[in-house]
Amino acid sequence: MRAAQITTLDGPSAVRVTEIDEPLGDNGAVVIDVHAAGVTFPDLLQTRGLYQYRPELPFVPGTEVAGVVRFAPEGASVREGDRVAAFPGLGGFAETVAVSPDAVFAIPDTVSFVSAAAFPMNYLTVHFALTRRGGLREGETVLVHGAGGGVGTAAVQLASALGARVIAVTSSPEKSDMARRAGAHEVVSPDDFRAAVKDLTGGAGVDLVVDPVGGDRFTDSLRSLAPEGRLLVIGFTAGEIPVVKVNRLLLNNISVVGVGWGAFWTKRPDYLHRQWAELYPLVERGVLDPPIGATYPLDDVVTALSELDARSAKGKIVLTIR
Repeated sequence: MRAAQITTLDGPSAVRVTEIDEPLGDNGAVVIDVHAAGVTFPDLLQTRGLYQYRPELPFVPGTEVAGVVRFAPEGASVREGDRVAAFPGLGGFAETVAVSPDAVFAIPDTVSFVSAAAFPMNYLTVHFALTRRGGLREGETVLVHGAGGGVGTAAVQLASALGARVIAVTSSPEKSDMARRAGAHEVVSPDDFRAAVKDLTGGAGVDLVVDPVGGDRFTDSLRSLAPEGRLLVIGFTAGEIPVVKVNRLLLNNISVVGVGWGAFWTKRPDYLHRQWAELYPLVERGVLDPPIGATYPLDDVVTALSELDARSAKGKIVLTIR
C-alpha cells in the first residue's frame, strides 16, 4: 500500500510517500481502508522528533482518519462496510490502517470522509477540555487562542454549541473569518486581546481560556480571567512553555488546568466511546461541522505539513487518500 513515511528527523521536507506492507488485522484490531486523514500539530512535531512519543524510524505518522471498515473483530461496535472515523494514534497517512476497536466511531451518512477525519483528535480533545477539565457551564464566556486553526476552530465550535459566549483570538483576517465560521461571537487580535477582553466583558473577564498556543501571551491570559476562572493548557504551538507565578492564582482564585486527553483515556479506553456518544447528535444535526481550510492528496503531504509549520493553516488541513 502507499503511505507517507518519516525516515529521518529533518522536518516536513524529509517525509516521503512510498510503498509498505499493509497492516494485519491481528490482536483484535479493526482494519480500515482510509479515505481521508487529518493533519495535526503532533504529526509536524514527529517529523523532527519533538513529540513526547518517539516511534522507531521509519514510521508512518497520522493520528486521525476516516474511511470504510474492511475487517472488524467479533464484539467491535462497527462491522465490515461501515463508514467510520478513527484515532489510530499513528499510521494514518496510509491507504489502510489497523486501529483498536475502542478508538473507532461510526459516522452519520451525511458527513463526508474529509469532515469526519477532522473529528477524532481535535474535537475529542476539546470536549475533554471544556466539559471534564474546564467544567464549562452554559452562559459562561470563553476565550480561545489560536482560534483559526484546527484545535481552535474545534474549541470555538463546541463551546458555542454548549451555550457559551466565545471570544476568538486570531492573527489574520483569513483566520478571523474561519473563527467566525466556527461560531465565534467576537474576534480579537493577539496583540491587544487583554484590553479587548476587558472592553467586551465590561471589565469582568472571561470564565475560561482555551490555550493551545502558550508562549508570551500566557500571563495576559491569566489577567483576562474572571474570579474563579480557569485557563486550560492544551499545547504550546508557539514553542515556548510558559512559567506560572502562582501568586497570580492566589490573588484572584483562578486555576491553571492541564489538558492531557491522551494520558487520561489510555487508562480508560471506554471513555472515547462515551465522548463520541455525546458528540454524535451534534455531528448528526450539523451543529459540529469542522471548518476545512485545505485538502491535499497524499502525494502533497510535505505541503500540508509545511503549512502547519509556517503557521499559515486556516481551519483544518486534511489529506485525501482515496
